[in-house]
Order: sequence, then C-alpha cells, then structure tokens
Amino acid sequence: MTIEVPVLRLGLAGYTDAQQKAAAEASTAAATGRATWELGSFSEADAWWLDGSRTLLMQNEHLRVQPAVPTGRSVQIALADVDRPVAFSKPVTAPNFKPAITFELGDKAAGVRVLHQFCDGLQAMLSQFALACSITEHQPTLAAGSWEVLRNSDLLAVVDLKLGAGILPGVTPKDFAEASWCIRDRGAVVIPPGYSRISVSQLMWQYAQRTQRDLLPPHYRQQKLFFRRPPRLPQKQMRDAHLLLMRELVTQPGMSFEELQHATGIADAPLGRFLSALYVVGSITANPKRASDMGARLAHSRDSLMPSGQSAFSLSTQEGVHPPLRRPNNDLTAPLPLLPDMN
Repeated sequence: MTIEVPVLRLGLAGYTDAQQKAAAEASTAAATGRATWELGSFSEADAWWLDGSRTLLMQNEHLRVQPAVPTGRSVQIALADVDRPVAFSKPVTAPNFKPAITFELGDKAAGVRVLHQFCDGLQAMLSQFALACSITEHQPTLAAGSWEVLRNSDLLAVVDLKLGAGILPGVTPKDFAEASWCIRDRGAVVIPPGYSRISVSQLMWQYAQRTQRDLLPPHYRQQKLFFRRPPRLPQKQMRDAHLLLMRELVTQPGMSFEELQHATGIADAPLGRFLSALYVVGSITANPKRASDMGARLAHSRDSLMPSGQSAFSLSTQEGVHPPLRRPNNDLTAPLPLLPDMN
C-alpha cells in the first residue's frame, strides 16, 4: 500500500501580504509524515490563524477580524460555532480575550509548532484519511457485506454502509499498510466503544478534498456522465461547483467531461477534482442504467452505454480555463434535497 499523507489547509484572516508570505513559509516547513500544510480558502480550511491585533471581541460572543489589505473583507466568527483548531498571532489586543493558543508570527519555528499541535487535534481526521486511502488501494466492494480491517489480531477499523466506519484512535497510514480487509456477513460487525465514527460518504468526501491522487476513473473522462443521487452530506460541505455540476447532469444527462468543461468554464484539473468528489460518494455514474430517474425523465434521447464495473465507491447497497458556452443564471440549488446542516 502506498503511504499517503493528507494536504491540510490553513486559512488566514487579518494579515498583510508580507505576513501571509511568512505564514506560507511556516506551512511548508511544518510538513511531516502525518500531514502537509498549505494556505487555502478561509471557509474551507482545516484550521485558522487570526491576527490578534486586528481581532475584536463583540458583545454577542462573536469575533471580528479586520482586514489588513485594502481589498480585504472583515471576517466574523461565532465562538460557539468554531469547529476547527484556531490560533492567534501576538499581540492579542482585545480586552478580556485570552485565546488558548497564541504565537509569534515572525518566529517560523513557533508557527511550525502550532501546526504540529493542530495535527494532534485533527488526529481523528488523519486516521480517517488513512482508512479512506486503504479503501482506494484495496478496492473492496463495500456493498457486498460488512468489513473488518485487521493487522494481525488488532481491529483497526470497521466499515459498514449502514453503520458507517469506525476507526481505532491513533491509527496511522503505516498501520493500514500492514493490514488485511476481511469481509463479514452484513450486519455481523459492531463498532467498538471509543472508535471514532463517520459515515462512509463523509469518509470518502473528506478524503477526496485532501488527496493528491486523481480519483476519477479514466473512462469518466471519455464516456457520457449521469447524475445518480445527491451526496449524503451536510449542505455546508458542498461547494458551488459541485452543485453546478449536479444541476448540469440533471438537466442534460449524458454530458461528457469536455462538454461539462465548456458548459461551466471550469478548467481541466479542478473539474477532475470536483467530479472525483461526486464520484466517490456515488453521485455520478458513467452507466446510464444506474442514473437517476430524474435525469432519465429529462433526457429525450441518449445513447446507451455498456455497464461499467462496480467500484469500491459504489456506496449504494443496491448495487487551462475554457470559455463557457453558456452560464446558468446563478442557480446553484441542489437537484434534490441534501442532508440538513448538522451542528
């Protein structure tokens, strides 16, 4: 098994261009065998750095981080809703505000230590990434039954489409590299107490956002594509591009990769990543027989395709920028209801 580490993304708020460059250098230096770091979108980041001197504590228990560049916007955060590691660079000037983690931005080693501390807090997600990587490598047919992942007699993980996945705390990619996938009768497994739990859809979606692999099968770049079903995920995890691509395939079933590229204006590499994420959660298919009835009703006539082989990512228990040819009218509504956001 190839040992792969995730790419974690650090979001910044309140920093000048020079400070952002310093943060980027610390992120690069923080790479370890557990994870690498890079700067990313604030809303989609795995962790945040906030400038303490530009952070205000509001009366409603919200933080407001003022921009440091003329074109920037302030960021407002509800303290009760923070769901990822966060650190503040010194000085922290808001009265009566004492954050748990502070550091000197000008000290690269201090920044690296903070990111390593963040990895400790994100260990459950890192273990989940390792399990998803093992699924990608071994390609078990998840719908065939329940699965136990064993290293000798140690139970590293349990995967069941109904129960979800359970992962032994602290498990590493090296542990999975030495493990075996063992199929059990459906419903014959239990997730032991203390194991971190996650749905299979969430597990694979999370992996698709952080892997550097191309998860889209080659024939998905050549054959016609169809919408199958909405991702079983909280709405807030969907990006506009995912919603746009699903709507394209609902309204025009059987579009090719190239046609989607021209219709949306999304470049080749990001289009592949967006489609990969939809593929691993079973939302798109190259097999018209597995397409959504909604797409079939909207299609007047489409060529038939030979059924494609079942993948590990078939989660159902039932078996350069191109100029866009057209743009939807900013309608990014999901084609079918998604799961409600879960706090």
